[in-house]
Amino acid sequence: MGTHNYNLTEQFEFTGKAKNLSIAAIVIGIAAIAYGFSDHELHERTFANLLLMGYYFACVCMSGAFFLAVQFVAQAGWSASILRVPQAMAKTLPIASVILIAIVGAGLYSHNLYHHWNAPGLTDPSSPEYDKIIEGKSPFLNVPFFMARQLIFLGVYSFFAVLLSKLSAHEDLEGGLNSYRKSFKYSCVFLVIYGFTTPVFAFDTVMSLEAHWFSTMFGWYNFAAMWVSSLATIAIILILLKKAGYMSWVNNSHLHNLGQFIFGFSIFWTYVWFAQFLLIYYANMPEETVYFYKRFEFYKFWFYLNLTLNFLAPVLLLMDRDNKRSENTLLIVSILVLIGHWVDYYQMIMPGTVAEHNGFGFIEIGTAVGFVGLFTFTVLTALSKKPLVAKNHPFLQESLNHHL
Repeated sequence: MGTHNYNLTEQFEFTGKAKNLSIAAIVIGIAAIAYGFSDHELHERTFANLLLMGYYFACVCMSGAFFLAVQFVAQAGWSASILRVPQAMAKTLPIASVILIAIVGAGLYSHNLYHHWNAPGLTDPSSPEYDKIIEGKSPFLNVPFFMARQLIFLGVYSFFAVLLSKLSAHEDLEGGLNSYRKSFKYSCVFLVIYGFTTPVFAFDTVMSLEAHWFSTMFGWYNFAAMWVSSLATIAIILILLKKAGYMSWVNNSHLHNLGQFIFGFSIFWTYVWFAQFLLIYYANMPEETVYFYKRFEFYKFWFYLNLTLNFLAPVLLLMDRDNKRSENTLLIVSILVLIGHWVDYYQMIMPGTVAEHNGFGFIEIGTAVGFVGLFTFTVLTALSKKPLVAKNHPFLQESLNHHL
């Protein structure tokens, strides 16, 4: 296929229906949050939903930066023409980081989120609330050190995300290999930092909600969830852009690659989930089994829905080669995966915050819709700032002619 048919200066225009819908979704989210905070009995549930969506928002953007770094380090050619989408996601990470830090900070100082280790008297031997286990973990789980880690992790991730996006913009202007080589070097550094710190980030933000319980596999379980969610998001944006008449160079082979990743890492997510579950089940230690007891007894529907959406749906629907190459099938599977990992995070967060007093109504739906609107608005705004293809990427021709 000749590349002369493609408009390599094509730029996305974020106007009209997409913009209005995203703003309307944000308004719905604000209304849901306001409703939750208007009733004192709903405060914890509202905080829990804010944490769920704030964490989800940040994780998808973080993994957008991770996708970029992996492509640079692997010197991948197939993805060169689609990198603007993960770049837009990465560029949104500073906004997502500020929102998550604000939610975590508010949850800490109001004792609505991390009360399991942050409530008054837990580390004071003279207090009736004294908890020896929490006291033992207090050098790590204390508010100043906890917030410092959040700021450092998200600050470093945001720095590299913005840097990789800026280097791509410089490449458009200057040409040559200088920006690409810098991207390669910075990506190597970023991947090392990311690999060592994302498990700790997950331990802090989510696992510490139930501070007595811990799993060394929890970090990789979260990594798999955020990575698959990001791949599904990239696929959805690409397919919708293509259906809207943009990015005509994206072909079935590009979709096939994304479908393979979603298929493969959904299996990896299931492997980590099952390995964690099996080890705890067979060990049968009360301090460990309590984690799954809560989820199986009080969240049984969500427990099985989690496995259905995140394992059965992608595996069964993407096993066939033609399905990976089908826009409509990949779009449906990607949407199911994103809903599935909302359920996944719901199961991680709700039992440790609201216990059996969970719910599913306007607060949950409205908060999710609001964050989807915010993500759409910020990512599409970032996407509209540059041409939809990195015209001077050294592997662009390989990507434009990609065929499997």
